[in-house]
Amino acid sequence: MKSKIFSKAGIFSAIIILITGILLISPDAKALLFGGAKNNTSESEINAEQEASVSAQEVNNESTGTAELAPAPSVVFKDGSGKTVDISKQKGKVLFINFWATWCPPCIQEMPSINELKKQFDEKDIQFLMVDVDDNYKKSSKFMVNNKYDLPVYTAVSSVPQEFLSGSIPTTVIIDKDGKVVGRHEGGADYMNPEIVKFFKELTSK
Repeated sequence: MKSKIFSKAGIFSAIIILITGILLISPDAKALLFGGAKNNTSESEINAEQEASVSAQEVNNESTGTAELAPAPSVVFKDGSGKTVDISKQKGKVLFINFWATWCPPCIQEMPSINELKKQFDEKDIQFLMVDVDDNYKKSSKFMVNNKYDLPVYTAVSSVPQEFLSGSIPTTVIIDKDGKVVGRHEGGADYMNPEIVKFFKELTSK
């Protein structure tokens, strides 16, 4: 059946790659999708943003055919209170895991759209984990407060597998209600793009 041609991971990858292509071709589209980036962005920030965007073309997914989606491995994160989350035991809700750092321009640029995406969904449907790769909870949580972002900060307790984080940030991993990895994206993105929002609505409705 046609509906089986692309897996969930493939749909997520296709959306991200399509948006990335638009960003690389049209500067105006880039400004629009990223919510009007400030005109005084430094050259180093622009270069970092471009590198992150290009890496989106290398999304690491089993994206086509009827191959089964990989189950999420056991990776443990903790919040500021010390409460831990083992992602392999979170079935029943969608997980949005974003690996980032306060010094990373593309991470900072995509943050407003992630914050807006979180507002679209109930906490029982999607759990957001903003994982600071520097393990500096105090600094990253202060960043969230200063920018008025309602995004929960976590740090890694266990080692993070390479299939999640291969060294490039931001990296976002999406896990569905069945505990299967349905998307992985390296580089910045506009998570309030209508197609991406639709993708998450479909995930939460199942």
